[in-house]
Amino acid sequence: MNIADKMYVAIDYTLTLESGQEIDKSPEGQPLGFITGTGQIIPGLEKALMGRVAGDSAKLVIEPADAYGPVKDDLFQEIPKNQFPSDADVKPGMAFEAQGPQGPFMITITKVNDNDTVTVDLNHPMAGKQLHFDVNVIEVREPGAEELAQAAARAGSGCGCGCGPDGEDAADACGSGCNCG
Repeated sequence: MNIADKMYVAIDYTLTLESGQEIDKSPEGQPLGFITGTGQIIPGLEKALMGRVAGDSAKLVIEPADAYGPVKDDLFQEIPKNQFPSDADVKPGMAFEAQGPQGPFMITITKVNDNDTVTVDLNHPMAGKQLHFDVNVIEVREPGAEELAQAAARAGSGCGCGCGPDGEDAADACGSGCNCG
């Protein structure tokens, strides 16, 4: 059975950057399962998997536009240093999880300014990066009714990993606090 829209797919994968640095991988014996066409994985990876079958292996390169998008300059913002915990030794490179209207998102400190402000990057940590996947397709099948319902519920909630409902641009769906890249 070939991977097509609204199919359940399970993959083992290793994700690296262009430098070869490993970023993520599926745990041994625990493939990543998802339903295509529901926004559960980045669009470029889903598109590259279409038509493949269980047992296929591939090395895939996903460009930023098909992953977490380009780095957006308007997502670099200056905020008061007192917005961070008082006991935090705030330094460039530190990352914090913040809570926004659409759920948690990452804030990375890029600069501590002299005027008691901090410049933060609200882009997704993988924005602007070319992603390299080494993928093994483990399973391809029709999803069950419960799996489809769960996928629809997640897709309808909008944002969290890159897009709002129905694939609309994350900035339009969630605003700049979404961290959707």
